[in-house]
Parts: sequence; C-alpha cells; structure tokens
Amino acid sequence: MAERTESDIKSWGELLNPLEMRRHHQLGLVGLVALFVLPAVFPAITTQQFAYALFFATFVMSWDFVSGYTGEISFGHGLFFGVGGYTSGMLNIHMGIDPWIAAPLGALAAAIAGLLIGFPSLRVKGPYFSLITLVTPIILISVFRFYPDWTGGELGLISVGSVDKFAALGPIPSPGYDPVSGYYLALFVFLLSMGIFVAITRSDAGMVFTAIRSDETALAATGKNPAKFKLFAFVLSGLIGGFAGAMYGHSVGSFTPSELLALVISIEVIIAAILGGIGTITGAAIGGLFFYMLRTYLRNVEFVVPIVETSIGEFYFLVFGLVTLVFLFFLPQGIVPRLVQEGYQRFGTEDGEAIADGGKTQGSRVVEDWIDELRAILGGDRK
Repeated sequence: MAERTESDIKSWGELLNPLEMRRHHQLGLVGLVALFVLPAVFPAITTQQFAYALFFATFVMSWDFVSGYTGEISFGHGLFFGVGGYTSGMLNIHMGIDPWIAAPLGALAAAIAGLLIGFPSLRVKGPYFSLITLVTPIILISVFRFYPDWTGGELGLISVGSVDKFAALGPIPSPGYDPVSGYYLALFVFLLSMGIFVAITRSDAGMVFTAIRSDETALAATGKNPAKFKLFAFVLSGLIGGFAGAMYGHSVGSFTPSELLALVISIEVIIAAILGGIGTITGAAIGGLFFYMLRTYLRNVEFVVPIVETSIGEFYFLVFGLVTLVFLFFLPQGIVPRLVQEGYQRFGTEDGEAIADGGKTQGSRVVEDWIDELRAILGGDRK
C-alpha cells in the first residue's frame, strides 16, 4: 500500500512539474499565468476588452462541447446565453432578487430550455437539428417583442429598469466601476467552464461523445444510447452558457438582444471554434479570445488606406472577414491542433506519430479501433 501511494505521488509530481510537461501543456501554463497578470500590464480599457473576450470564449466553449464532440451543429446557441441572461436580469428587476442568486437561476432556466429543445430535436438527423436550433432564438426574440413591459423588447432590459451589477463593479462607465474586478470575474467564469468541459471530455463520457461523432450507429450497437449522451451535452452546454450569459449581463455587459440573442453572435461563435480547433475545448477557448481581440483591434485601427482614403476601422469587418478566410484556408484543422501537430513533429514524443498523422490523439485512435471492430462484427467479417 505504501509503495503504491509513493508511486501515485511521484506520478502526480511529474504531471504537475512544468519541466516534465509536454510542450503544448507548458504553453498552456504560460498562457494561464499571463491571464492572471494581464491587468497589471495593460491599461484599464484593454483589461475591459479582455473581459468581454473571456465571456465570448466561454460561449465558444459551450458550443464546442455540443457540436465539436457530438457532431450536431447548432446554429442558434445564442438561445442559451439569452435565456440565462434575461431570466437573471428579469428576476433582478421585477422581483428584486440579488444577482448572485439570480445568475444560477438563469443558468437553471437555460438548462431547462436545453432539455425542452434538445429532447425532440436531437432525435432528428441531418440538417434538421441545425434548422431547429436556428429558428428557436428567432422565436424567442419575437416573444420578447410581444412582452416589452417585461423584456424591454428590442432595446433590452435597460428600457425596463436598472439591472443590479455585482458588488464592487458598478454600472459602466460610472466613476466607481472597477474594470479589474470585472476582468477577474470573467476569468473565473472562463476557467470554471473550461475545467468542467475538459474534465468531462477527457473522461469516459468524452470517449462516447467522440464515438457518436465518428459512427452513431456502431455506438448504438454496443448498447449505449447516443440520444441520451447528446441530450446530456446539450443540457450541460445550456447550463454553462446560460450562467455565462447571466454573469456577463451583471458584470461587464448588458441584457440586450444584440449582445445575447442576435443571430450574428451564434455565427461568430461557430467561426471562432473553427479557428481555434473544433472538438478540443482549449482550441475553442483560444479561438474565442483570438477572434474577439482581433476584431476589436481592427475596429480601432486608424491607418488610412491610400486608394480608398478610408481608415481600416471604418470597414474593419471586411478586413476581418478576409483575415478569417485566410486562417480557415491555411489552417483547416484550427490554430491549436496545428500548433500541437507541429510541436510533436519538431520535438517528438511517444504520441508524435499519432499527432502528426492527421492530428489524431490516442483517445480518438482507441475509439476508431473500437468502431472498426464493431463494424466487422455487425458485417459478419469477424468469425
């Protein structure tokens, strides 16, 4: 018993030792430290922009948890952000509930919405699921317009009343607002969400999600119910997405359709996940941060293009779209899978050949071998 304990301690020590980590884990640790010290390096306005970016990256991770791992593409993930945020905001305005209590209740409402929508829609195949998720935020916005006294309509809750911010934050841009506190609150939500998603996707459930994406029929032949796992992913994604939407509205943002429910938000979430690397969580997080900060930077560029005599900031979205297309063309797997692949090819590890060969991890190889074996059994090829 003592020897096993010492061995476990040694393995944990090696795992947590930065010098013993793999290259991409070391880079991740450096990035994590950088996020914690960022407010001490950058001015307040940049700190606030990074707070927005952290919330956006959390939205991207919640989408990737469903679509990146199960293969069910959602075009209306903004529904969860809106349900969580608006529920929390309306509970605060109309019932006087403290934001720290209203935010978890908003997350619960988003999870229930995920259950109600996911239960019927996840049973259909092909583009039908994507169409259902695309329509639901549009329906919700229409409902908001019918009840402006409660939702504020297209103007958001700001037209109904003043939504309370978390303590020590205050309304933006009041003199008492503390951008550093808002940033660390966003960082907390970001890291909490990432920890939950990474823990699940690295578990046996994550293997099942990958198997669903690879071959749902073969997985069903093993006795597991793919619909149950997809529904779990959809509900958990709604729970965390709704929580992030509520925390966003009570801290650095506001409760308006343009910030939580607009269709463009759901599309941007998908693009950011593709840029970072679908089905990786960490790639989705980095893609979300990169996407938001690049767009913000281009929006503020004052350089005047000689031919058109217009600053880049005035047509930043066109430039941003072209830059995005370049990244998608040269990095179809995403930023993070590409960096990991090049790192393994350059430095070499025990999994180097697997990563270099199409960016596949050991876990995905196991699932593919498992599915190939099931196909052989079902096809009668195995005696």
